[in-house]
Order: sequence, then C-alpha cells, then structure tokens
Amino acid sequence: MANLVAIVGRPNVGKSTLFNRLTNSRQAIVSDEAGTTRDRQYGKCEWCGREFSVVDTGGWVVNSDDVFEEEIRKQVIVATEEADLVLFLVDIKNGVTDLDMDVAQILRRKASPQGGTEGGLPVVLVANKADDGKDLYGQYEFYKLGLGDPFCVSAATGSGTGDLLDFVLSKLPALDGSPVEDNVPRFAVVGRPNAGKSSIINAFIGEDRNIVTEIAGTTRDSIYTKYDKFGFDFYLVDTAGIRRKNKVTEDLEFYSVMRSIRAIENSDVCILMIDATRGIEAQDMNIFQLIQKNNKSLVVVVNKWDLVEDKSQIAIKTFENAIRERMAPFVDFPIIFASAVTKQRIFKVLETAKQVYLNRKIKIGTSKLNEVMLPIVEATPPPSIKGKYIKIKYVSQVPDTQIPTFVFYANLPQYVKEAYRRFLENKLRENWTLTGTPINVFIRQK
Repeated sequence: MANLVAIVGRPNVGKSTLFNRLTNSRQAIVSDEAGTTRDRQYGKCEWCGREFSVVDTGGWVVNSDDVFEEEIRKQVIVATEEADLVLFLVDIKNGVTDLDMDVAQILRRKASPQGGTEGGLPVVLVANKADDGKDLYGQYEFYKLGLGDPFCVSAATGSGTGDLLDFVLSKLPALDGSPVEDNVPRFAVVGRPNAGKSSIINAFIGEDRNIVTEIAGTTRDSIYTKYDKFGFDFYLVDTAGIRRKNKVTEDLEFYSVMRSIRAIENSDVCILMIDATRGIEAQDMNIFQLIQKNNKSLVVVVNKWDLVEDKSQIAIKTFENAIRERMAPFVDFPIIFASAVTKQRIFKVLETAKQVYLNRKIKIGTSKLNEVMLPIVEATPPPSIKGKYIKIKYVSQVPDTQIPTFVFYANLPQYVKEAYRRFLENKLRENWTLTGTPINVFIRQK
C-alpha cells in the first residue's frame, strides 16, 4: 500500500511537468497556457526501491479570478486532508504572488515546520524553473512564505529532483504491515459523490452493527470494516460513510478522486457505484481508470434503479451497452442494477463481489491451458511479418501473482502485436471464468 503525495500550487508553475518527471511518464499535458490541466492526473513514483502515489491538482475551470482562486483554495484544503505529504510548487522566475501567499497560509495551518513529520502534515516547498545558476538567487524571496527552505528544481530538465525525492522519502510515514488478514477479501465501494456509497454501505451493514468491527489501517485514517454475516467474510475498505465526512463540499471532483485512490489501492475488488438517474459521467471514468491502473477487480453497480421509470429489458441492455462502450477495451465485468434504499439486489452485489474475488485467485493447470489454447493458436496463428512465421509452442500461468498472469512462449515474441495479445486474452476469458478481473498476457522467447 503506497503513500499519497499531492502537488499543489497556482496555475502555470509546472505542476504537470513535475508530475511527468516523478512518474516517468508523459501522461499530463504540458503547455505554457495557465489552466491546461483539466483532468485529474494520478500516477506512481518509484525511488530507491520505495513507491508512492502522486496526484497533480489540476482540473479547475477558469471563469473569473474569484472562482479560479476559490477552486485552488478548495483543492489545497482537500490535498492537506487526504495526502501524506504535500509538494507546494512555486515559480522561481516569477517570485511570490498573492495567490502563493494564500496557498501558503492554508498550508501553514496544517504543516509541520520545514517538511518535518512532527506536529502536522509534511509540506515541502519546491521552487521550480531553476533552469540555470542565475535563477537560484530568486529562492530567498520564498522564505517569506514561512514554509522552511525551498528546494530548487527544474522539472523540465530534472535538475534537483533526485535530492527532492530523497527528502520526500525521508518525510513520508513508514508503512507498517497491513492490520488485516491476508486471505480475507477487501472490497472498496467507490464512485463520485451522491452516487449512493454511504447508502449501500449502510444497507450492507444493516442494524446488526455488532458484527462489524473497525480496524485502523496503516496510512492516515485508513479504516477496514470487518463484515461477517449471511455466510460472508470480508473487509469494507476506507469509504464514504465509514470515514469521517470532510469539511470540503462534496461536489468537488478532486475530493472524490483523492478519497478513491486510498480505497482502491487498499482493496482487491472495487464496487463502482453509478447513479442510474445521471448515467455514466466523466468522473465515473476517472475512477474507473484508477481501478484499471491499480489492476483491481471490478463490479459495477447501477444504483437508484428504483427511481428509473423504464425498467424494461431493452432499457437495461441499452444502459449496459453504454457502460461497456465507455469502459472498452475492458468489458468483461458484471453490471448489477440495484437500489440501496429499497435494498433491491444488495445481496447479489456481495455475492458477485465474492465471485469476482475468487476469479482473481483462479489457478489453471499447465496441461489444461495447453490442451485448450494451443489448438486455438494453431487455427488462428499470429500474422507473419517480413516473411517470418511466429510459432507459439507453449503456455503457462505464472504462480503467486496479484492478478491471473499467463505467458505464451514463442520463437519471435517481438513480432506479436497488441491486437493478437488481446485475441489471446479474449480466448482465455471465453474458456475460463475470469469475469471482473484484469489479466496479464505476456509473450516470451521460447
């Protein structure tokens, strides 16, 4: 389970560039124009054998200066509530602005001095765009922010980021072993605000609260709630309704994404709540992408089905198709139409989540795999490239992996394209019950 680091700061100080540098990716769009980052960016950073999650706080809409500044303040407050460490980014070329002072004021209330761990949240002041030696003279102005020594870096060139990461690791809280039993499934109920997460958890738990025990998790405020009635035995992870309500308004998209990161990372199966009265929206897709990035199994619950007038099979099929189209290419997951208020199909949600967890743990014998898959490969071999014929000779499942992982051994693995790998994945799904769980398919040299 990883720690969570949030990058905050006013627009155009280089948050997305630093995000790309830390996550070793190019997934955040970088531009000189302020307010480019609209979608929430989330990724993993690995440094010196330790891993932590990084969130880039973009995503605000520019209408007027007032709205703009208010949105930034809200995001900073959420970051301080949810993250284990905050990187406060400023622009060394521009110096201190009024907005920097505002953000610093919020952070000082929560912060421990100079990024320390005692007495509050570690806040690290990062002066970005220090592209050459002359820029370093600008760092002294930032002491007036009252957040200790600034780290001078250039996110664009990578200068200074190694020292910054060393410091970040020294300030992140150590993760103790998980307090929960390893062989008990962990289910997270996730979704955007007002999709019915609290209601469905209350419906699961019911009145017999004595069978529910809460166990504090390893990072800030993670809570596992043990559920063992009606033949079920699992943990509910870190979700709305179980955790304290936040002071931040519920409609802020950043809030639900920050909360979801924690819940998703700590779970085996994610129960994604979608509001039947609103359909699938961009925020649902953001959370779905988090689930995919973390290789978690998925059950989709269309909640508030009691409020929908047209409950015909055609309407259900149309709704299902719309969800699968948006979430393609991963389409092999169960969709349940339920109502947390009337408790319609609540039991089925738990049964399905349990089955999906078992699918995740499936073990397929090597002889059975080869018996089924080799004739399929023979009938539809990979297309030849440059006159070279690709032969797949053998397949096996890799033991003790987080998700089912299969290796196909071939003479020329470098020529096997993504489309054929997806074909193999589809055939595995057709022949074995892998519904709801992601799988890995690798082609290796024989």
